[in-house]
Amino acid sequence: MELSHRSAAYARLNADTEQMLRESMSIPCSHAILFMHGGGTGQFSAIPLNFMETKGRTTAEHGVETRTADYVVTGLWSSKAAQEAKKFGHINMVCPVPEKFTYVPEPATWAPSIDASYLYYCANETIHGVEFPEVPTPPTPHAPLVADISSNFLSRPMDVSKLGLAFAGAQKNAGCAGLTIVIVQRELLGRCDPRCPVVLDYGIVEKHSSVYNTPPVWSLFVFNQVLKWIQETGGLPAMEAMNKAKSKRIFDAIDQSGGFYSSAVEDKWRSRMNIPFRVGGPNGSQELETAFLTGAEARGMVGLKGHRSMGGIRASLYNAVTEDEVFLLSSYMEEFMSANR
Repeated sequence: MELSHRSAAYARLNADTEQMLRESMSIPCSHAILFMHGGGTGQFSAIPLNFMETKGRTTAEHGVETRTADYVVTGLWSSKAAQEAKKFGHINMVCPVPEKFTYVPEPATWAPSIDASYLYYCANETIHGVEFPEVPTPPTPHAPLVADISSNFLSRPMDVSKLGLAFAGAQKNAGCAGLTIVIVQRELLGRCDPRCPVVLDYGIVEKHSSVYNTPPVWSLFVFNQVLKWIQETGGLPAMEAMNKAKSKRIFDAIDQSGGFYSSAVEDKWRSRMNIPFRVGGPNGSQELETAFLTGAEARGMVGLKGHRSMGGIRASLYNAVTEDEVFLLSSYMEEFMSANR
């Protein structure tokens, strides 16, 4: 925790961590890896400030020198990202925003704008439990894809070569809060808005090997240790197999409950990382859900309460959650259903 970021030891840690990540995710040399501050929320601002270019679009809101970007809104986090980006230019929704976030409109139906600087999507929505099964292919890919991969980062192989930029807060699958990982095509650097704060300027961060200012040293060390654990466990294919098995066990418990447990997310878009569900029917029973949470806590299972905007139950199955722990949850679900049906 006391390691100087200007020391040779930190330089080795930084380089070793970058190399392990590059190998684990098969990141091509065409993409730079940046270690930054600010979490995903910081990237909501950094992305338009670095990538939104003036292309002469005329709108009543911003005038003739409007910067434009495309956004796919599939849940709370992509919605927040789009809202922040509106401060810097015109935001085009490439598909209608679903009334309920239970699916993703098929990429073939998206309508990207010709003058967009990039197309943004969130790979996994933690609150609504909606996940893209793979990197999407827009019908007319005029602009680079930008992906928030914070909550399924390192949970499965991902072809980042298809992405102009991907970012992830470390606190889900990569360690502790404080570190943000950015993977960006080098050819996209150097487009930064002059108003961009220097700590958010991808070109500056890349030029200074992610140590323009004091980095989150401890968080990077923890990330380094997590990458070693992933490699020793079998790499991302092993993470994917484990996460498939974990999520299948919980979804089987839901689907085989005869409606006692209910998941609103369409099968194709179900998240392996975050599984929100209701107890006692599609709309849930407050009495049953309170009892379910009380019983779970008595058995040492905490953090199962759904997000305040959604209610119900939410099981988050990040890499650190073991298959044995998921078995305990599914067994409790069967026990609770038998006692309360």
